[in-house]
Amino acid sequence: MKHYEVEILDARTKDKLCFLDKVEPNATIGEIKSMFHKSHPQWYPARQSIRLDAKGKSLKDEDVLQHLPVGTTATFYFRDLGAQISWVTVFLTEYAGPLVIYLMFYFRVPFIYAPKYDFTTSKHWVVHLACMCHSFHYVKRLLETLFVHRFSHGTMPLRNIFKNCTYYWGFAAWMAYYINHPLYTPPIYGEQQIRLAVIIFLFCQIGNFSIHIALRNLRPPGSKARKIPYPTKNPFTWIFLLVSCPNYTYELGSWLGFTIMTQCLPVAFFFLVGFIQMTVWAKGKHRSYLKEFRDYPPLRSPIVPFVL
Repeated sequence: MKHYEVEILDARTKDKLCFLDKVEPNATIGEIKSMFHKSHPQWYPARQSIRLDAKGKSLKDEDVLQHLPVGTTATFYFRDLGAQISWVTVFLTEYAGPLVIYLMFYFRVPFIYAPKYDFTTSKHWVVHLACMCHSFHYVKRLLETLFVHRFSHGTMPLRNIFKNCTYYWGFAAWMAYYINHPLYTPPIYGEQQIRLAVIIFLFCQIGNFSIHIALRNLRPPGSKARKIPYPTKNPFTWIFLLVSCPNYTYELGSWLGFTIMTQCLPVAFFFLVGFIQMTVWAKGKHRSYLKEFRDYPPLRSPIVPFVL
């Protein structure tokens, strides 16, 4: 059985960083990263990007050496991805923050509003309802992170946690300040508007959870295999007939319901920003599905049926 020689060059300077002799043909990129890590301990596998071309895309950890377009002397290019942090840690941090921050405003802890309002409660029942819905949403997200989600990538750049937390924590504080403000006024159409909003919110929360369960069941533990998601017996998953990323569709529906419930401008702005970002993500995933699966259902839109 022939063996490979592998040289790893710096993608920027083209300097040789490592030479590996007698590498097995069935060695994966993940295993090559581990070998490279032994000679360069500062670059653990998660922060390594190994490429066939200096400006090309990163190879997957499961890619096998003998299946790549290389000779018996293979040349790869290395790029440092920077310090990494696990997706679970990032999600737990960015979701726990809004939960705690919102409750601080709800209980009107000192130094937020005027001293006479410290630890007082709102006279409007919609304020208490909004707190329950907001808390339910983020508790759900925390539990899904721990027990439902399976991540195709174990880590992300450490800098992302600061960006993500600024977004989630900042918007939570902005929304909570106005919703829990002593001068807050309830929605103009009163109880009917609030009841409609609660129905939308809860419906979409259940839908979002149902989609997450369906996506989890597509991928066995430890697997990175991708499959086309299809509707299951759960009616909340039937939206898969029309959109590629119904988890985003339901997520946006939840925040639309929360916006109607509170009739608060910062919430509406959070919904708008989320709509733009999730549309970008959904379009990217939709293109990926179309590229990867020739038999992908043609009627599906990325996020909004028949529209977007």
